[in-house]
Amino acid sequence: MARQLRIEYAGAIYHVMSRGDRREQIFLDDEDRRLFLRTLGEACGRAGWQVHAYCLMGNHFHLVLETPQPTLVAGMKWFLGTYTQRFNARHGMRGHLFAGRYKSLLVDGSDDMYLRVVCDYVHLNPVRAGLLGAEGRLEDYAWSSFPEYLKPPKERVEWLRVDRLLGEMGIRSDDAEGRREFGGAMAARCGVQGHADEELWKGIRRGWKLGAEDFVERLAGMGVGMVGDTAIHSREAVEETMEEKAREIARGFLKERGMGLEDLRKLKKGHPGKIALARELRGKTTMTMAWIAKELNAGVPQTLWRALWASGKKATIRGTDPQAIEGTQFPP
Repeated sequence: MARQLRIEYAGAIYHVMSRGDRREQIFLDDEDRRLFLRTLGEACGRAGWQVHAYCLMGNHFHLVLETPQPTLVAGMKWFLGTYTQRFNARHGMRGHLFAGRYKSLLVDGSDDMYLRVVCDYVHLNPVRAGLLGAEGRLEDYAWSSFPEYLKPPKERVEWLRVDRLLGEMGIRSDDAEGRREFGGAMAARCGVQGHADEELWKGIRRGWKLGAEDFVERLAGMGVGMVGDTAIHSREAVEETMEEKAREIARGFLKERGMGLEDLRKLKKGHPGKIALARELRGKTTMTMAWIAKELNAGVPQTLWRALWASGKKATIRGTDPQAIEGTQFPP
């Protein structure tokens, strides 16, 4: 069977799901779950994602995310790869953590009803899995975005977007009253899932899209593609999007220091300014070390990796956060 193509465009919404290799656990304890969410937050910063819902289960996870720029593929590659590396390092393990390709269901964003359906599916996962018990409440399941929705904005993770789902449910304000209304509506949903819901759930589990009858036609009108001839946002265009973000970061970094990229490129390959900018680009984008090394004229990727590692080790010895290293002294 041919592999499903990834459809990407600015403003796309997806339900993303991935399972552990051979259906094994991808979270061994709560610290793994916290690590996963921290890594997800980093991925949102790098790829510009907005998360509408998430749920972490034992051997898989669910995300509902929106991509203001077409960065699903680049972001997921970084996200899953980075969490795998961190999980393996923490547990002294090696090899694959996730089974093959992740599943991405394209959600029709023209009508928020479909966003509500897929967010309900994600938030109600603990109910369907029987994890709450007879007296348990949906908010008792800590590893879902549902409890986050019930918190004041200042207490939530910053990458979770709640306004769109609340608005679909007719809740105008993200205040105490609105959050109580949302909690009550979802508590009622826990006990009324029926045949109609199950039919929708099947579409989410098995399909590649969730939307109105003219969803595919509208995608075609946008130049995205047709069923049987599905086009994706070209790899070149996706790379250009991420490159522009990286170059914008570089411009801001260099402007603060009163110089341009060509001035930086003329400096020696191991100059602290190049190391500092490379660290920032690695922390805020999904660009490869090969691209960064070439862009900054910083030598081969392996040399730049060693320089970053060495600067991070020195900062640790000095008691400094490696992510905050500057060490940049530019010539006049």
